[in-house]
Amino acid sequence: MEHCEKGDQMSNQSNLHDCPKSGPGYASPLAAMSGPRETLLYVTAIYSGTGIEKPDFLATVDVDPSSCYGDPSAVRRYLILPSLVSGRIYVVDTKIDPRSPSLHKVVEPDEIISKTGLAYAHTSHCLASGDVMVSFLGDKDGNAEGSGFLLLDPEFNVKGRWEKPGNSPSFGYDFWYQPQHETMISSSWGAPAAFTNGFNLQHVSDGLYGRHLHVYSWPGGELRQTLDLGESGLLPLEVRFLHDPSKDTGFVGCALSSNMVRFFKAEDGSWSHEIAISVKPLKVQSWFLPEMPGLITDFLISLDDRFLYFVNWLHGDIRQYNIEDPKNPVLTGQVWVGGLLQQGSPIVAISEDGKLGNLMFQTSREIKLVEKGSHMLLIDVDTENGGLKINPNFFVDFGAEPGGPCLAHEMRYPGAFVKGAKLQMESQKANKYITMGVTKRNITPCSKNCLPPASNPYNRGCSRICKCRK
Repeated sequence: MEHCEKGDQMSNQSNLHDCPKSGPGYASPLAAMSGPRETLLYVTAIYSGTGIEKPDFLATVDVDPSSCYGDPSAVRRYLILPSLVSGRIYVVDTKIDPRSPSLHKVVEPDEIISKTGLAYAHTSHCLASGDVMVSFLGDKDGNAEGSGFLLLDPEFNVKGRWEKPGNSPSFGYDFWYQPQHETMISSSWGAPAAFTNGFNLQHVSDGLYGRHLHVYSWPGGELRQTLDLGESGLLPLEVRFLHDPSKDTGFVGCALSSNMVRFFKAEDGSWSHEIAISVKPLKVQSWFLPEMPGLITDFLISLDDRFLYFVNWLHGDIRQYNIEDPKNPVLTGQVWVGGLLQQGSPIVAISEDGKLGNLMFQTSREIKLVEKGSHMLLIDVDTENGGLKINPNFFVDFGAEPGGPCLAHEMRYPGAFVKGAKLQMESQKANKYITMGVTKRNITPCSKNCLPPASNPYNRGCSRICKCRK
């Protein structure tokens, strides 16, 4: 997600009236919807599990429909790339040359572990103070009990844990906060020792995967409440508050249960939850279960809080719901793009533009994508009447990279408030890379730290990226 230093308009919506109109941010999410069209896209791509012994890398993709456009400008300078398996945090400078970003700093896992005990980095967000906050999923041995939140200062030095002692979550994954309600909510994936060895359904029964939301005081870091979502909320992953800072409601996608759960503040000031959307399993053959769940992975909310979009990874469809009444979402659009039924997509990204809003997503399905690499598609969105349609003029193939087919994951635009862009026409890739674990661009070998030995447990694995303004 976005990271901005202290003073950025988007970071502290409670002070919107005091913010200047200039600068790299916007006064509100609605103001961001009228911003200029994006021209560049940053995508993390990984080789973990592919058999290709090359570092992961950061790719730049030209997404401007003009074939002669050559002066894109980045308004936020640094990309923050936490690495799930390696535990490293990469800081990439996009200001000097947005089309060829350079590695600015690497925060090594040994320092993070020695100072905080945290390992398996995942989600990063900005704080109004200028610090970077990163969720971690466990300790160095892969135990979920070691999960928590890391703080980096504005110069990307390790400060320590964010949460107060004794207030760590039982499991870690995503998090988001609503400052006006002095609340941060985090979600639960599973123990790294379990998911790094492949998903085993028995591990769910064994308690190695989560089903809780953790409610923290913001910015105090005290764990005030734990919401047990039960069997209907297994593996709650992505967390999204509504963009309106006055609203005390949001959603979490529960992957294994295939439910979209709404959380909200009750009259007594505590937080509660209810199922807002339920995806029914499909009866299938030649699978290890008689019924296949949708497996909700990523989801996003439009900047005007009118629509919610989510991916059913296994079923292979992307859905659009009108959530103007958050208690009663209405299905307004659906498009099939793959999954195990048709080979599909776990990550989505939505445009800042409410009228020309388009939905981008990238695939990361294991078996075939390991051999052929992933790809990126574009889905055009009807934000007036509802509806989704695949754009036939946009396709990015990550199976044709110089180092071999790779698995594209997270996407970010320079200066974008949320994941996404206003795209309608064909885009071209720019062959510029930042390799994860090296200090040189493109595919130039690095003699210092290009390929860590197999004995090094911190060998690779990018998870999430966020954008930092300097």
